[in-house]
Amino acid sequence: MGGQYRITGDKYPRMRRPRRRGKLVLMVVASVAVLGVGGWGTLQLIDVFTGGGKQATAAGSKAACASKASPSASANADAAVPKPAQITVNVYNATPRSGLAKSTADELKKRGFKIGDVGNASAQWDKKVKGTGVLLGPAASLDTSLPVLATQLTGAERRTEATRKGTAVDLIIGTAFKDLTAEATADKALAALSGPAASTASASPKACS
Repeated sequence: MGGQYRITGDKYPRMRRPRRRGKLVLMVVASVAVLGVGGWGTLQLIDVFTGGGKQATAAGSKAACASKASPSASANADAAVPKPAQITVNVYNATPRSGLAKSTADELKKRGFKIGDVGNASAQWDKKVKGTGVLLGPAASLDTSLPVLATQLTGAERRTEATRKGTAVDLIIGTAFKDLTAEATADKALAALSGPAASTASASPKACS
């Protein structure tokens, strides 16, 4: 090299490479990521030890139970059978024994049924009913009124007439008739008739608690 500058001695100055800003930025980002992961893990541990997860699960279970209980309640309303006070019963005696129609009608009235006609059976049925009796009504009564009335007379045959109008049903007393079913037994049968759907609805919340 010429001019004013000369290099003397046996040692040369070391040249440092300029620091790259990219490396510094990368280190900062990595540090932030590590801190974020650590903070998230800490929050998870706090949730576990404080029961936060259990509370969320319990809340979800209660909501599910509520949604399951509603259909049971509506099904119970749809399946409800009529009460004795909503059923009109005509009582006819098809046996040679006198007074059965009136005494039977009086007992049914005590048990809450409405009483319609009372008397001897028509020629179609007179002395032709061999069992305890026949329960006769319109087609719509097959799954409503007739099952309720059947709780009062064990073994009675159920029949419907497609052309029959109105809602009243007949109890035609047969030759094997001795008396109506004992009231306590009839009450249990009546409760069982309308009870299963209600029992299911009330059992659902208990199973979820």
